[in-house]
Amino acid sequence: MSGIDGLELGTFGIYTFDFEHQPAGRIRESVQELEERGWRALWFPEVGQREALTLAGHLLAATERLHVINGIAQIWARDAAAAQAGALLLADAHPGRHILGLGYGGRPRPGVKPIAAMAAYLDEMDALDAPEPAPPVRRLLAAYGPRMLGLARDRTAGAHTYHVSVAHTAEARAILGPDPFLGVEHAVLLETDPDKARATAREHLRPYLDTPYNLAKFRRLGYAEDELTGGGSDRLVDDLVFWGEPDAVAAKLAAHVDAGADHVAVQVIGTEPGASSLPAWRLLGDALL
Repeated sequence: MSGIDGLELGTFGIYTFDFEHQPAGRIRESVQELEERGWRALWFPEVGQREALTLAGHLLAATERLHVINGIAQIWARDAAAAQAGALLLADAHPGRHILGLGYGGRPRPGVKPIAAMAAYLDEMDALDAPEPAPPVRRLLAAYGPRMLGLARDRTAGAHTYHVSVAHTAEARAILGPDPFLGVEHAVLLETDPDKARATAREHLRPYLDTPYNLAKFRRLGYAEDELTGGGSDRLVDDLVFWGEPDAVAAKLAAHVDAGADHVAVQVIGTEPGASSLPAWRLLGDALL
């Protein structure tokens, strides 16, 4: 399975921050080329430069077949009623092509428990009296730990993970069970020089090694304290960023599928803000699609 409720996403898709920094016309041209080249799914985050549902609408309007997945829309960026209303319109306007990935995200909120906040948000969405389009709104949750994975299993179509190892994918599948969708983001770099690759990977990982919740996640993945300092150990870097020639990267990505992922969303790193990852996407498409 590589889809959600009958939506066939393909085994591999694209995950990108690129569109946070590009003008609308360039975004349109990029996603149209991706669709023409056979990519079936595009994932993007919400980090403050673009509003998640507005960008999803732009991507859907620019294409005809591409599935667009919020990975994630932050629950703190809009209340549950606004999220449900936006998702309902996208489901109606672009049947079977939008998936609303929800996540805790954003700045730390002392005293707020992510699992409780997410459950309450889903409760509010489910309580709204709004007509459901056909096909309906599809939802995923960003999830890493057992409790959030359980919530994703019980309340949505499945889970979306970010910056995890292949071993975590196997653990997540065991928690989810055989049926819920498991989408796994993984960072890649088309660089064969180990020193250059790891230097770029460490720069990419630096913010994630400086936040308590990400450090807690890496500890749960089995990395020792000394592997989380100094930019991260080679083992951590190589587990979280696959680098090398396109075919070598493709073989490493396939390990997530073997471990239980339904779909792997591939994030090309090392692209400067405002620039495009299209050259790498073209090469990866030849290796993965």
